[in-house]
Amino acid sequence: MTQLTQARATGSFGTLIDVATSGRVLILSGAGLSTESGIPDYRGPTGLARRAQPMTYQVFTGSAAARRRYWARSYLGWQHIARAAPNDGHRAVAELSRRGLLTGIITQNVDGLHQAAGAFGVTELHGTLHRVICLSCGQRTARTELERRLEAANRGWDARLATVNPDGDAVLDDEATESFQVVDCSACDGALKPDVVFFGENVPRPRAEACYAMVERSRALVVLGSSLTVMSGFRYVRHAAGLQRPVVIVNQGETRGDGYATATLDAPLGRTLTDLVAALSPPR
Repeated sequence: MTQLTQARATGSFGTLIDVATSGRVLILSGAGLSTESGIPDYRGPTGLARRAQPMTYQVFTGSAAARRRYWARSYLGWQHIARAAPNDGHRAVAELSRRGLLTGIITQNVDGLHQAAGAFGVTELHGTLHRVICLSCGQRTARTELERRLEAANRGWDARLATVNPDGDAVLDDEATESFQVVDCSACDGALKPDVVFFGENVPRPRAEACYAMVERSRALVVLGSSLTVMSGFRYVRHAAGLQRPVVIVNQGETRGDGYATATLDAPLGRTLTDLVAALSPPR
């Protein structure tokens, strides 16, 4: 155990150690866990919303022009997301998974970094950017295949990336998107959508119910890097608290779930989770 860990092994951090040591922990992770990988969150440490607004389901499905703007921005943003690598926080969670201390991981992130770090038992609550789905026939295909087709259709298209959102939607002037060529489903010519849950779209019921069941099978819930502003994740904190399960929240800034928490830590995720793993007994 490092000196830093020894100094923090009381109070909220001590509660986190006790919860992890006891096992049967369910992780609920949010965008704050991936910021150390270079993927921004929608809200900074102050909790203030960023100026760039995320795409909504209603806008995406209701306008061909909106889909063109989205795919032009996403074409650039995906390159940033695809290059991102797991950080110390992801690796620490994967180590907890390998040690058999977790019942599962519910992630609100769509970047696939938990799996890239080697974690298993991951439920992607909001889907994944690594697949696309046809809104007409429902066929799912790999995002890499879509990128190949978009690249072929947009040779010579030149636009500069400004900022990337957590859903891979880059900030780009509308004028730059007007000449971008969208491609449709290769099976039925239907409109394609990233296989993620947009704002204004519901999490599929079977997935949501499976997450409730995971809470019920778990001894404790640990929230990592989420402000819990969106109900899709916050409801599991309320459910855990209602079942008298300990809830520990590690996040930079206040969260909507703080009033339900047994303990809260306002701290960087990578360092805190690395210290947690160091504080636990070595694996057998």
